[in-house]
Amino acid sequence: MRLEHLDIADVRSIREVRLEPGPGLNLLIGSNGAGKTSVLEALHLLAYGRSFRGRVRDGLIRTGAPALQLFARWSEQEGTRRHQVGLRHAGSEWQGRLDGAEVAQLSELCTALAAVTFEPGSHALLSGGGEPRRRLLDWGLFHVEPEFLPVWRRHARALKQRNALLKAGGTNAALDVWDFELAQAGESLDRHRRSYVEALEPKVEQWAHELIPELGSAQHGYLPGWRREELTLADALLVNRERDRQLGHTTAGPHRADLLLGFAARPAREPLSRGQSKLAALALLLAQAEDFRARRGEWPLILLDDLASELDRGHRHALLTALVASGAQVFITGTELEALELDPAWPAAMFHVEHGAIRPA
Repeated sequence: MRLEHLDIADVRSIREVRLEPGPGLNLLIGSNGAGKTSVLEALHLLAYGRSFRGRVRDGLIRTGAPALQLFARWSEQEGTRRHQVGLRHAGSEWQGRLDGAEVAQLSELCTALAAVTFEPGSHALLSGGGEPRRRLLDWGLFHVEPEFLPVWRRHARALKQRNALLKAGGTNAALDVWDFELAQAGESLDRHRRSYVEALEPKVEQWAHELIPELGSAQHGYLPGWRREELTLADALLVNRERDRQLGHTTAGPHRADLLLGFAARPAREPLSRGQSKLAALALLLAQAEDFRARRGEWPLILLDDLASELDRGHRHALLTALVASGAQVFITGTELEALELDPAWPAAMFHVEHGAIRPA
């Protein structure tokens, strides 16, 4: 997957810019607040439907503008297939087009362009609650399993309906209907996730060995969100029904699932440092990117925000050496080119970002 063209209008400090990146490393260099992270936010928005720094309506749209607008064109399968996407987002409403046709769901755009993002908040992927890890699993499945999105939607609808009934004091007969639907969709969702976690495991171990060998081998764990070894999801929902009525929400199921990542050299339950959490999160993200490549035949876009500040020299060099060898298209932001300490042999395109404007170096 190679991005060929990106137009950005009215994203934070950016009024209107065009970026035509190179096929390998792309360096966005500028002072703090110049707008370089906003470029990555724009790509992340197209790939995920949201910014990694918050909701669209919480400051992503340039002050005074009614909406942000994005247009991207990229190629796949070594240039044999080309796609383009356009998005206008006003915060509360949006319009999008994919390959010239209007789309009804934002997820249609998000499953077209794939990007993996490492940014200053990525450490929360390991140190925070389970929601970002569930999102990570589901994002990967959206892109590599065509059957997954209908299952995810079915589960989300059933969960919403069951929770509404619990809050409203719905009858047992009404709950029986949605328990059946939630159990059917939830068991299928769980099977997809477990299979995906198994596929990621050797890739996570490989990237963890590359980036944080001092922690020993990576160890996976997956919690389904209920006592699956003892109960079917249908039974778990029935057993918890009265408790769920009191709480007003569903307490068992895939919406409570979690992905655990530990390391052989780390004592049990001892938390990782912030730096180690960043590297572990990066290993997980790159494992996902590599799984995408294995199944789809090409890498997603790799977005690395403020890399020099997030990783020390040794880890940064190991990461970039592996990415350059992979052939992935990579976007890196930084305040100074010298701080990245790039190998002169690496092919790279450089862009200066200043006051919301971009120009090739």
